[in-house]
Amino acid sequence: MRITRNTLLRLAKETVQERAYNDKSILAAYLTGSLLREDPFLGGAADIDLVFVHSERPIVQREILPLSENIHLDIAHRAKEEYLPPRALRKNPWLGAELYDPMLLYETEHFFEFTQASLRAGFTDIAPSLQRAYLLLDHSRQIWMDLRRRAADSLSAETLTLYFKGVYHAVNAVATLDGAFLTERRLLLDFPAHAESLGNPAWTAALYAMISDAAPAPKDLAAWIPSWEADFLAASDSSLAEARLHPARAQYYRAAFEAMLNGETPLAALWALLRTWTLAAAALPEEKIAAWSQTLQSLGLLGEGFQDRLRELDSFLDSIEETLEAKAAANGLEISALLE
Repeated sequence: MRITRNTLLRLAKETVQERAYNDKSILAAYLTGSLLREDPFLGGAADIDLVFVHSERPIVQREILPLSENIHLDIAHRAKEEYLPPRALRKNPWLGAELYDPMLLYETEHFFEFTQASLRAGFTDIAPSLQRAYLLLDHSRQIWMDLRRRAADSLSAETLTLYFKGVYHAVNAVATLDGAFLTERRLLLDFPAHAESLGNPAWTAALYAMISDAAPAPKDLAAWIPSWEADFLAASDSSLAEARLHPARAQYYRAAFEAMLNGETPLAALWALLRTWTLAAAALPEEKIAAWSQTLQSLGLLGEGFQDRLRELDSFLDSIEETLEAKAAANGLEISALLE
């Protein structure tokens, strides 16, 4: 069967219609993520990101439902209270950006219409944009402060999971100034455009320096994929695994890795591979993660090299903070007021 963006949009609408008919707690449903792009596919694989807003707090927060080898539904369930008060969402870098311009598929009680209208009023103004960036920057700096106190011989998959979270928040502090947030598979593909737009193209090299002390050869990266996949699938059976490690997502990631390795920027596969592999390692016994440990050691993410990665993150955060301060000053804004 030929799968196109229109096919996926039809599947999204049919899913929403069926769920809304059978669950009267649903107030709204909208589409977000890569399917909002003209080309949502990477290596022929894509997911359908749906959000259902419920009148009460749902029991299940996230569902991964495979539709085919390359396509799956990724459904988030949220309570109405998470969107209240709507004006506060202007300062929320995740939910605010998500709700700003999704594709509405269902609503009742005018919930979505009212909430989005309140959010959009002033959302792209410089003050709330800076507030969102500062929030992410502060999250990343707090993580950095925690990690620098940890000894090199005590590093673990859990530690590296936290480190990748810190880096992710830092790069999204940049992206939110451009009115966006970066998703996992496309992070290294999309970040350079945001860095260029904000007049700091050197940030791209800084991002790579935070995840590797030297760029691996594409052939080495390709050689890691079988071990990554084995750990990913093993971790998917663990009660400790995050929802994103659902077995239906293994091909979703692998197809993207292979597409990038065969494209113009093969090292763009590095972020999603390392982050998901680390999440898998955190859910597995220590004796089962030798391949992960060896790979991250070779990239300077474990052992003594990790302190160099922390220094790169520190420098990156300082550079972002300087950019935010300059933008605030150029617009006559007080930093203290933005941080209230």
